[in-house]
Amino acid sequence: MSRRSKSKRVLAQPDPIYNSRLVNLLVIRVLKSGKKSVAQKIVYTALEIIAEKTNENPILLLEKAVTNVTPQVEIKARRVGGSTYQVPIEIRAYRGTNISLKWLIEFARERSGRGMASKLANEIIDAAKNAGGSIRRKEQTHKMAEANKAFAHFRY
Repeated sequence: MSRRSKSKRVLAQPDPIYNSRLVNLLVIRVLKSGKKSVAQKIVYTALEIIAEKTNENPILLLEKAVTNVTPQVEIKARRVGGSTYQVPIEIRAYRGTNISLKWLIEFARERSGRGMASKLANEIIDAAKNAGGSIRRKEQTHKMAEANKAFAHFRY
């Protein structure tokens, strides 16, 4: 690894159908065992389901859902003098987007129902309406950060 400079972050390419970087990031998160075509099929079918159910632009709804789920702080465990503290740390926008996409996929997988596409569509619709498991996770994280803000001076 070079000591001279930091590596540059490579931005995700926009997806071929909707020309959106966010959709491509979602496809990457859905991806399992390197089967990108299957992941794309799941995401595009989910976006079609969203368009049918809500009669709105699915990309705008996805952006709204990601915005609603994105946390402002996260909790990191920090070991100081033999005891471990839960330290709240503010996060950047890119990390927040990644966390929100991860939560959307995680709670979509946990949902009951048939087919990942319909489960993902329902989770995105719920997140856009400020409901669902991913929104609860965000609120839980913020509540925990608020409870542990006394340890904020232990930041890295």
